[in-house]
Amino acid sequence: MGSSFSSNKAVVHGKRLERARLLEEASSSGKSSDREKYLQATASDIVSRIESGEWTATEVLEAYIARAVEAQAATNCLTEIMFKDARVQAKDLDAEFAATKKLRGPLHGVPFSVKDFYRVKGYDTTVGFTQWANDPAEENAALVDHIIAAGGIPMVKTNVPQTMLSFECNNPLWGRTTNPYNPGYTCGGSSGGEGAILAMDGSALGIGSDIAGSLRIPTAYCGIYSLMPSFPRVSISGCRGPDPGFEGLIAINGPMARSVEDLKLFCRTLFGVPDAISLVPPMPYREPNLPEKLKFGYYTSDGFFKASPANKRAVLETVAALRKQGHECIEFEPPNVHEALVTFVALSSSDSYRDMLRSLGPDPLDNTLKLVVYGSRVPYPLKALAHFILSKILDDWRAADVIMAAGSKSYSQYSKWIEKRQGYNEMFYMNVWNKYGFDGIIAPVQALPQLLEGGATELSPLVMGTVLYNIVQSSAGCIPVTRVDPEKDMLTEEWTKPSPDKKSILEDQLYRGKKPFYDPVPMKGMPVGIQVVAKKWEEEKVLAIMSVVDTALGEGRGFGPGACRLPEKA
Repeated sequence: MGSSFSSNKAVVHGKRLERARLLEEASSSGKSSDREKYLQATASDIVSRIESGEWTATEVLEAYIARAVEAQAATNCLTEIMFKDARVQAKDLDAEFAATKKLRGPLHGVPFSVKDFYRVKGYDTTVGFTQWANDPAEENAALVDHIIAAGGIPMVKTNVPQTMLSFECNNPLWGRTTNPYNPGYTCGGSSGGEGAILAMDGSALGIGSDIAGSLRIPTAYCGIYSLMPSFPRVSISGCRGPDPGFEGLIAINGPMARSVEDLKLFCRTLFGVPDAISLVPPMPYREPNLPEKLKFGYYTSDGFFKASPANKRAVLETVAALRKQGHECIEFEPPNVHEALVTFVALSSSDSYRDMLRSLGPDPLDNTLKLVVYGSRVPYPLKALAHFILSKILDDWRAADVIMAAGSKSYSQYSKWIEKRQGYNEMFYMNVWNKYGFDGIIAPVQALPQLLEGGATELSPLVMGTVLYNIVQSSAGCIPVTRVDPEKDMLTEEWTKPSPDKKSILEDQLYRGKKPFYDPVPMKGMPVGIQVVAKKWEEEKVLAIMSVVDTALGEGRGFGPGACRLPEKA
């Protein structure tokens, strides 16, 4: 055990030292005095400027390399540093364009970042495990290859939580990634490093993944844009996760960006591009034909948690802006949503997370995972007692049901939960999409706009806000709406007074007591996002609706390139 622990420390020291060396080399190579013009450009603008001959891929890349170094210093968002290979690719693109005056593809010269779950040839894919360090990939993930073929330049890999089953971003190998707006708060997870670097303009485009909110949560926390497509509109081939055989809920790959237009650029380029195992459906990007006036459903409580004042305001301001444009918005209550969370817990814990943790080795288990993992291993008699206390004495049957669902299952039990997942999916479609005829749904991402570092240790059920749409297999985008304003977003009796007919111990933690988790004063100025949701296979419609919402809300919100600036040095 002692030798394993020493080896573990040596691996951590070695990997971090190598990262620091590569970053130091990059920071000492000089900075462009006019780099801001490159950083303020969207991915779409970068391609256009290169095509016009105004910029080169090398000039653009150097600006983003310098900014990525600063973003790392501020948030610890990076894992593998790929600047050397990125510079070679940029020079090749410039030479090719000089000779042909043609772009290699729609992403020509766009520096992009890669969640450390995608393999990149010659670099580790660790997912935060020291056991997986010093094991460089022999080939790229298919999606990375597709982006490179379109002219994109992979420059860095970004941090994730240990095992990726957390919406914070911390692991023993690389450490903790913080929120770019406030280091006391998390950047979210599991695509947390992507959220941080994009918010700070250290990358022009990013790729993440989502199994329960891993694209949307860091997007909301960091004030950027993302899309969770239907599975599998883009390839998942060549990724490296801790539980690759699990199909109860499947990780969905998708883009993260600083504008809706950049999400569209990604999807126009990569939808329908086949991979070696023919998993991607032959569905190229299809321009949607939206009606002039749209019909939206919206809600401010997911049935498990009431949205905080800031999150409620974000939804209602969006609804007001859409109504002003003549769109119809109808408030509704999502049906039986606690069943979606119970199903997620039942499926994800079906082996008590043993397979997911098989590569843990000498690494300590992250605190945010302890309640989830050890809670799933509580003997049945104790779970039954906890269920009785929660449901009969404390009158919180929702939390009681979650506790009973967690734990190892036989194949027969597991298959019954798969059947329940399918049944819930059908029920949701019948009682929401078919009943109301919505074009889209406007919803909170979570009940809170942000989460203090370590908050996920106690508040993992907050994932309810996003996991609902993984269970019902919807297309879902995330868009920033506003920023926390203590004058507008203070707690009132609507939140501080418990509901007599819907008791929630977890909601008490959010809004009641001497020190509730929600406090808009330290959150001042931090982003608040919403989800924009449509049916499965309606990614193009989601993107079109996101554009409608973005336009309705107006440009004065202060999001996009340049939204999150580094503090001025004294």
